Amino acid sequence: MLVITLPDGSQRNYDAPLSVLEVAQSIGAGLAKATLAAKLNGQLVDASTLIEYDAELQIITAKDDEGLDVIRHSTAHLLAQAVKQLFPDAQVTIGPVIENGFFYDFAYSRAFTPDDLITIEAKMEQLVAENLPLTRSVLSRDAAVDFFKNQGEAYKAEIIESIPADQDLSLYQQGNFTDLCRGPHVPSTGKLGAFKLMKIAGAYWRGDAKNEMLQRIYGTAWRDKKELQAYLTRLEEAEKRDHRKLAKTLDFFHIQEEAPGMVFWHEKGWVIYQQVEQYIRSKLRVNGYGEVKTPQMVDRSLWEKSGHWDKFGAMIFTSHSENRDYAIKPMNCPCHVQIFNQGMKSHRDLPIRLAEFGSCHRNEPSGTLHGLMRVRNFVQDDAHIFCTESQIQDEVATFIELLFDVYKDFGFEEVIIKLSTRPENRVGSEEVWDKAEAALELALNAKNLAWELQPGEGAFYGPKIEFSLKDCIGRVWQCGTIQVDFSMPERLGASFVAEDGSRQVPVMLHRAILGSLERFIGILIEQHAGTLPTWLAPVQVMVMVIADRHADYAHKVFKTLESQGIRVKIDLRNEKIGFKIREHSIQRVPYLVIIGDKELEEQSMTIRTQKGEDLGSLSMENFSAQLAQVIENKE
Repeated sequence: MLVITLPDGSQRNYDAPLSVLEVAQSIGAGLAKATLAAKLNGQLVDASTLIEYDAELQIITAKDDEGLDVIRHSTAHLLAQAVKQLFPDAQVTIGPVIENGFFYDFAYSRAFTPDDLITIEAKMEQLVAENLPLTRSVLSRDAAVDFFKNQGEAYKAEIIESIPADQDLSLYQQGNFTDLCRGPHVPSTGKLGAFKLMKIAGAYWRGDAKNEMLQRIYGTAWRDKKELQAYLTRLEEAEKRDHRKLAKTLDFFHIQEEAPGMVFWHEKGWVIYQQVEQYIRSKLRVNGYGEVKTPQMVDRSLWEKSGHWDKFGAMIFTSHSENRDYAIKPMNCPCHVQIFNQGMKSHRDLPIRLAEFGSCHRNEPSGTLHGLMRVRNFVQDDAHIFCTESQIQDEVATFIELLFDVYKDFGFEEVIIKLSTRPENRVGSEEVWDKAEAALELALNAKNLAWELQPGEGAFYGPKIEFSLKDCIGRVWQCGTIQVDFSMPERLGASFVAEDGSRQVPVMLHRAILGSLERFIGILIEQHAGTLPTWLAPVQVMVMVIADRHADYAHKVFKTLESQGIRVKIDLRNEKIGFKIREHSIQRVPYLVIIGDKELEEQSMTIRTQKGEDLGSLSMENFSAQLAQVIENKE
């Protein structure tokens, strides 16, 4: 008697061994049709896997996250099969699942073209219609090497040769195509179909620039056509919101080859930057942080002591002077420890909160640079809290309140939280790790926050909480973080006098809310499609005249608003008022003030919003009061 236990705790008895698919068929025809794979005692397996012993079983369908991964992995194999049929001389290498899809790398004598992608996609559709079964076989390492060499697949053979000789390998066959893979895969190609090939890119073999360049074909795959179309629509919307294009249209910033990954802020963009910085500065001030400023270059020895020289390696920009090596700082924390170390600290002084808008440089690979989202020079809203172990929970809880307050003001309501715990390679005692992880968990639970555990994903020096924002089109951006560090303060000689008179090492909490100002501003531009809320808009009000005779009164309005701290500009050009309204609406100016004969006579102003709303005629006093309220409430 074979006993299968299902996820709801129910059990089914069978007289003989049977496959996962046969179990699904015994439950219902609908489930059998939907079955893609299964979890057998917690391990992902194919639907064809034979169950020969009592086991716990979860049938995997497209509704499950694992099912979507199986679809995407199988679609990568479908791509490889299509390429091999169309271009028999192409060699296959690797084809993993990535976020929202998959890719596969190929070696081929000529470059693939966009027209080739259309042809390959059509072939993939044909293979789906053929509903080819996927069958799994097992070979020894050496037999697998021989098999792929005989197929002319040198890259695949090289991969297998790097695997231990005593390890058996699984191969999957669909039609006339066989690939190396540990699986699982869908039962047949007919289970696929909601996919699209997206682009072609170059990729070095095994990610090493010393190796030959391969061709990488990216694709996306989803549960059904509806999900696929929704994703493609999101991509179209993201394209419209691309902060790089909007920055050019709205004159915010530019980046040029002479300073790759470094931003030339224009006047309007710098206004936004300053508003974000001053807002964060005001929040820090009322939350007990002292703002500091540390050097841009520090001797190599400090970075070696802190561990950053080894961690960042070639990403550190360096300078040499008077027989000394300097690092242009990649982060701020070692310098903050130097400030803490000036003068004796008592337990009564703790916690000490040091904040800095620290300009950092990292030599990111040129291929990864992307507008404001990935740069080489960036400013962090960085702060470090030096505290005792008993203060960790309270400091984390207070930080979380501050973080949510900030995100709300910037228009982000949905925050995704992940707690990362001790990695395999770490420093510090198990007891200290227990305390730190418990403090972070308690702080999250005390706020009744939903969070996800990421076992083993903490830093080597301590656990951390990551805070990610979901924007209006569903993209997730990891921004905030708070990390517990037991290592760096000790490595850099930080200590305080405890209540019993002993010298103890403080705990160091690394925390940021925005992450980097550059990246966060990029996120803001895309979140609002360039139409920033009034309190952030570089120009809040544009005063326009209908004719030259209205200029003197327009200047009076302009000066009055300017004196109240409003970011206001004036347009006295001899252009039609409709033209001016359109132009400044395109430039995303929140409020347009129109001055004509009626306004001059009544000493009033007609107000239109960037969205086209007509607020009618208002006095200066009424408009100023309404505008001040909008700005203060961050509407």
